[in-house]
Amino acid sequence: MPLRFLTAGESHGPSLTAILDGIPAGLPLTPDIINKELARRQQGYGSGGRMKIEKDTVQILGGVMGGQTTGAPIALLVQNDDHVKWKGKAIEPMTAPRPGHADLTGAVKYGYKDLRPALERASARETTMRVAAGAVCKHFLAQFGIIVGGYVSSIGEVQTDFGDMPYEDRFTRAEESDVRCPIETSAQQMRDEIEKAIHGKNTLGGVLEIVALNLPVGLGSFVQWDKRLEAKLAHAIMSVQAIKGVEVGDAFENAKRIGTQAHDPIQLRKAEDRRQKTEGGMQTFDLRRSTNRAGGTEGGVSNGQPIVIRAAMKPIATTLLPQPTVDLAAGTESPTKYERSDFCPVPRAVPILEAMVAFVLADALLEKLGGDSMEEIKPRFDSLRKATLEDLPMDNIPHVFWE
Repeated sequence: MPLRFLTAGESHGPSLTAILDGIPAGLPLTPDIINKELARRQQGYGSGGRMKIEKDTVQILGGVMGGQTTGAPIALLVQNDDHVKWKGKAIEPMTAPRPGHADLTGAVKYGYKDLRPALERASARETTMRVAAGAVCKHFLAQFGIIVGGYVSSIGEVQTDFGDMPYEDRFTRAEESDVRCPIETSAQQMRDEIEKAIHGKNTLGGVLEIVALNLPVGLGSFVQWDKRLEAKLAHAIMSVQAIKGVEVGDAFENAKRIGTQAHDPIQLRKAEDRRQKTEGGMQTFDLRRSTNRAGGTEGGVSNGQPIVIRAAMKPIATTLLPQPTVDLAAGTESPTKYERSDFCPVPRAVPILEAMVAFVLADALLEKLGGDSMEEIKPRFDSLRKATLEDLPMDNIPHVFWE
């Protein structure tokens, strides 16, 4: 059964909910594991006033007993603290759609008489439950040594050169930064750009990088278009509010290169790096890559390299500085009215994108391994075929494939 989740709830409604279905039995799980990720989502330079109101904590309503998953759907709930200000009150009509938001398209699609229902459901507040569900997926992946982390590589015109900094160092340093940028000189420039946007009553976007480490070879498939791992990852990333572009590995740079410079050479591990086989003293030769231009996938399948994804997040649509629109009730051109929002949501988007990547990878791993419990799954993971000469015996004879 595929891993799946649904979310429900509105930005200013009583609560937000999610159902995560397909997590195997026997995974230790407590609210603290999820709350840690929810707290990360609320942190970031350039966030708006809503984050000072909400103190997101999760209630696990189903699928967990005695601190372990049961294999049943996991039901999650987060209360909206701001709801008390809206409950039972008449809300001023919203009739002027904001360019770049779902206000106008939602009204056309669903026939709303007020634009607020579109705002309420399309709001990035919904990502609270993506992070909650993704936290469970990250915790599941961690049982197999798989790490999903992320950081900000650019905000506005400020770009960062990471050099050869290891990914795990990037993750750690990003969490020490209020803009989630591992390089402090760049981080300060990003803060300065955000301050300019705030004083200019505007918003800023940027680029985020999400990386998955220690993934086995063989997740995903090339046999059908919808089974390709990078396609599923791109779909998940692009589903996040304000994300308008995605690349896997060096996709756009590779488009400028010739073929021999765009791919990752396959090599045998050097003699001093060869691992000794425990049985019989035979040597095992690993196949390795000196580069990772492909970003961890080849032919829709994970190749054992880090999965590297870059996502472009646009400046969000809600600005203090009014934008031209049309008041649908009055039938006249008019400026937009401000709805409380972030000035720069990019730092806060890191745990959201991590959650979506973790969900896709957890689903791919479960598809590969099968099984209903952690007890069944762990031995299967340990026995997965690896990219070694030992695990890839070739008979080296001609074959007749079609009679």
